[in-house]
Amino acid sequence: MNYKWIALSVTTVGTLMAGIDTRIIIVGLPSVARALGADVASIVWVSQSYLLASTVGLLLIGRITDVVGRVKIYNLGFLVFTIGSALASICTSADQLILSRIVQGTGAAMLVTNSAAILTDATPAKQLGTILGINQIAFRVGSVAGLTLSGVIMGAYGWRALFYLNLPIGVFGTLWAHLRLKEIATKDTQRKMDWFGFVTFTGGLTLVLLAITLLSYGKAETATGVWTMAAGLLLLGCFVWVEVRSSAPLLDLTLFRIREFAAGNIAQLLNALAWLGVILIVSFYMQVVLEFTPMKTGVALLPLEGAFVLFGPLSGLLSDKYGSRLFATLGLAISSTAFFWFSRVTLATTYSQITVPLVLLGIGNGMFVSPNISAIMRSVPANRRGVASGFRTTMFNVGGTSSAGLAILLITTAIPHSVLSSLLSSPNPAALGQLPDQEFINGFRIAAFTFACINTAAIIPSLLRGPYAPRPESAADRPG
Repeated sequence: MNYKWIALSVTTVGTLMAGIDTRIIIVGLPSVARALGADVASIVWVSQSYLLASTVGLLLIGRITDVVGRVKIYNLGFLVFTIGSALASICTSADQLILSRIVQGTGAAMLVTNSAAILTDATPAKQLGTILGINQIAFRVGSVAGLTLSGVIMGAYGWRALFYLNLPIGVFGTLWAHLRLKEIATKDTQRKMDWFGFVTFTGGLTLVLLAITLLSYGKAETATGVWTMAAGLLLLGCFVWVEVRSSAPLLDLTLFRIREFAAGNIAQLLNALAWLGVILIVSFYMQVVLEFTPMKTGVALLPLEGAFVLFGPLSGLLSDKYGSRLFATLGLAISSTAFFWFSRVTLATTYSQITVPLVLLGIGNGMFVSPNISAIMRSVPANRRGVASGFRTTMFNVGGTSSAGLAILLITTAIPHSVLSSLLSSPNPAALGQLPDQEFINGFRIAAFTFACINTAAIIPSLLRGPYAPRPESAADRPG
């Protein structure tokens, strides 16, 4: 059996599991808020903490894997993720759940960062788009299918069962990876680690996310939020300054001289910021305005998931033959159409009327993901694939982590933070009256329109990436 298929089977289990947990809690957030007595800020951090942990460690993990090898870190990631899932299933407060999700996210970072690099090492360039497409679509399918899966599981067994699901998969994945993966990577001989870069990046991103949360509280926290945002941006600026001058940077900024790498990452960042934000607000819309149960909300998102699953692998296959730019850019344009459509909903809008934009959103993002990932990964030298994969995933996660806080911040421009908390945590939102619903719709439309503009902006770098020009293959690029 060709090793690339073995590597694909092992890494796809990991990326699928990590993807599912990226969004599996979204549909259940109102139920978790009621069960743990949490406000909207705390409950959003249940989602954000996972993405934050799986983001801040990516560059460091990517750098470590280039030095010590991919397989050891990948195997450890499965174990850490499984432990985090077990801890999350027994939590009795929102704070405990947030900490457990941080452990989960750390394991997910080890899995996702190494998956693309392991596959790129094992796969010939002419098949890379297809193989990466299958693997990375598994992550996105997991993150989308997790929405329906969580609704069904919660309806039958409660929110703790969401984390029970990971335990048998995690045990199987840990054993399967240990038995089947082998180290074939070209290691980087420069072993110095950029710890100062790691600290400035981690601190800066954390402060920016915290600032977004504080700003969503309203005027009472505005000054603190602004100062926290300024401090976070300053640290991120220091991170760039450090990386430019480091002899062994956490992020090799010379990779940005590669046009496809730079353009693909910018487009991915903007798309993730819009895509994941809209998923969150649509889930809230279904439960607050349409009064769907978590189970019904999960089922109602099936059109989006089905379209995504259908068009994702197809787009990856076609991009291997015709190039990435056309399919990635067209996918972004279709997604933006869906975002603008969502920005026109009203209290009178029915579920059947939002089915079309849900399908368009699935088609558009399915078409964008595989070609964009393939273009990024095949544009870099073999011994830089670990850090390239880490940075690519970082851009996706930075967008995803920021999107939840930004969504709440945008919605609270039209509805007070306390009222939004009541809508999400109330056992019967309809009992609060129609006025909060109308305020929520106003905020929903503002958020959807903003995300539509952000996603549309991603079309520019996608177009500017240029046609694919194969890089001369060296011995280090060949599988094995």
